[in-house]
Amino acid sequence: MVRINGMAQDIFWPSRRAVLAGLGASTMVAAAPAAAERSPRALRARPGLLALRAGAADTPVWSLGGDSLLFKQGERAEIAFANELPVPMVLNCRGLDGAVAVEPLISRVPVAQGASETLHLPLRHAGTSWCDLALLGDGAARPTRGLPLIVAEREPVSVDRDEILLIEEWRLRADGTAIVPGMNPGDARPTYTLNGNATLELKLRANERLRIRFISAVERNVIALKIEGYDCMVMALDGQPAEPFLARGGLVLAPGARADVFVDAKDKPPGTSSSILLHDGQEARPVGRLIVSDDPPIRTMVLPPARALPSNGLPDRLDLKSALRADLSIGAEQPDWVLPTKFDATAAPAFHARVGRTVVLTLANRAGIAASFHLHGHHFRLLDRLDDGWKPFWLDTVAIDAGQTHRIALLAEYAGRWLIESVASDWTAPRLLRWYSVE
Repeated sequence: MVRINGMAQDIFWPSRRAVLAGLGASTMVAAAPAAAERSPRALRARPGLLALRAGAADTPVWSLGGDSLLFKQGERAEIAFANELPVPMVLNCRGLDGAVAVEPLISRVPVAQGASETLHLPLRHAGTSWCDLALLGDGAARPTRGLPLIVAEREPVSVDRDEILLIEEWRLRADGTAIVPGMNPGDARPTYTLNGNATLELKLRANERLRIRFISAVERNVIALKIEGYDCMVMALDGQPAEPFLARGGLVLAPGARADVFVDAKDKPPGTSSSILLHDGQEARPVGRLIVSDDPPIRTMVLPPARALPSNGLPDRLDLKSALRADLSIGAEQPDWVLPTKFDATAAPAFHARVGRTVVLTLANRAGIAASFHLHGHHFRLLDRLDDGWKPFWLDTVAIDAGQTHRIALLAEYAGRWLIESVASDWTAPRLLRWYSVE
C-alpha cells in the first residue's frame, strides 16, 4: 500500500507470464509517420484567458497556446519559442532524458520580453512528457498553463484511441482572478481543469479501448484519480513503459507526474456515464466523465490483455553494489537549495558521477508535509526498503510523505549538468533547485 497525503493506493503486481497469457490478435493503432522535413513548431508565451466559472468573466492566465506537441520517436524536434510576456521566461520540458542542450537555467538563460530562441529536442524515448513556464512562475503576475509533449512509439500499440488529459489547479479569488503558487492564497478556492475545461466528457463505444495519458500539471498538491466503474491498466509512468499492472483504488500522481493507462469499455451499455474523480487530500470532486455512446459496439468483445509498451532501452539491471551513494534532504528550506531566480550553476553540485555509473540517492523529507522530488536528465528506479530490488517501473518524479525516506537508483547515462527540483505540497511553498553533474 502506498500512502501519500493520507490517500492510500493498493497496487497488485501481476507476473509478466500472467500478463502475456492469452494474448491473441488485436486491433492496432499505429503512430503517424514522421514527416521527411518538419518546420519548427512555434510556441509563444503570451497572455490568455481561461473559463473557470460558469456565467462569470474569464480568468487571465499566461499560456503557451496551441495544441499538444506531437512527435515520433527518433525525431529531432525543433521548437521556436518566443516570449511575449512582460517578464523573462524559460521553457521547461519535463521527462526528456539526455536533452542537455535545452536544460533550463544551465544550458539556456531565460528569454527576455520580445526575444526568442530555438530549441532542438532529441526524442530518444517514446512517452508522455510536457512543457511549462512554471520554473520562474512563483510570485509572478499570472499563473501559467502547461502543454503536453507526446512522443509516439515506432511500433503499433493495441488501442483504438489515444486521449491526453492535462490536469491543472487554479486558486481563484471571489473576483475571478487567480493566485500564483508561492503566494498566500487567502480565501482563494482550488479549482481543477482537464485540458483547460472545468468539466470534460469523453465518449467511447462499447468494447473500445482508450489509452489515456494523465498529466498532472498541478504545481503543489499530490492528487489521486479514479474512473468510477472502470479498471485502469497502468502501462507507463512518467513517460517510461512499466510492467502492466492494475491501479486498484486509483492513481496517485505527484506534481508533474504522468501515467498512461488503458481503459476498456467492457460490459458497458449505451448511455453509461462514469465520473472521473480527483482527490486532492481534502475532498473528491468530479472533473470529467466517460460516456458510452449509442453507436454500435466497436467489436463483439473486448480486446485481449495488452502487451507491455515497447521498451525505450533503459537497463534491465542496475549495479547497486558498486553504486555511488549520496544523501539529499528535501521539503524544508535548506542552504543548499535555492530559488530558481537565485540559481547559480557554479555552486557545488548535489553529486557528481561518471558516465555509466549507477547512482543511489537517499531522499529524506524533512518537512512536516509531503514533498515532491523531480530529476532532470535521467529516469530512476524506486528501490525496495532493503535495497534488494526495485519497483517494476521508471520515474522522474516522486512524492515523499512527511518524515519519510525513499531511495532511488539511476544509471548516469548522459553527460552534462542537470537540474533537481523539489517543492513541498503547500501552495505557499517555494520551488527549490539544486543540480548534479555527469561526466
